[in-house]
Amino acid sequence: MTTDLANTVLPEGVREGNERLIRLSPAAGTKINALIEREKEGEYLRVKITGGGCNGLSYKMRFIEAPKRGDILVASAGARVVTDSKSALYLRGTDLDYSDKMVGGGFKFSNPNAKASCSCGESFSI
Repeated sequence: MTTDLANTVLPEGVREGNERLIRLSPAAGTKINALIEREKEGEYLRVKITGGGCNGLSYKMRFIEAPKRGDILVASAGARVVTDSKSALYLRGTDLDYSDKMVGGGFKFSNPNAKASCSCGESFSI
């Protein structure tokens, strides 16, 4: 899969974003593509911010078949990431990394907008 959206026809109402919104590390891109291949639930990773968690806001990730009207599509590290415009306000400038370490491994968000985050890294506050 390519990080270039130049040959991708965007569905109507879907905007093309860039890595200033969210940037994946090479390790995160590789893991996302491996999970897409294994899970077969969709070719896009949706990243959404929802209320909840111990700090007020939580990251949610799931695979989807296609973006929908109003979404922003970003190609990064060989993967395609989709977010809604509301979540984009909280994600701007975020880096997503992946580690396969036994302790402390998994996906890690580094969000410059977060004023505080919990120790597990799954929730944050602005």
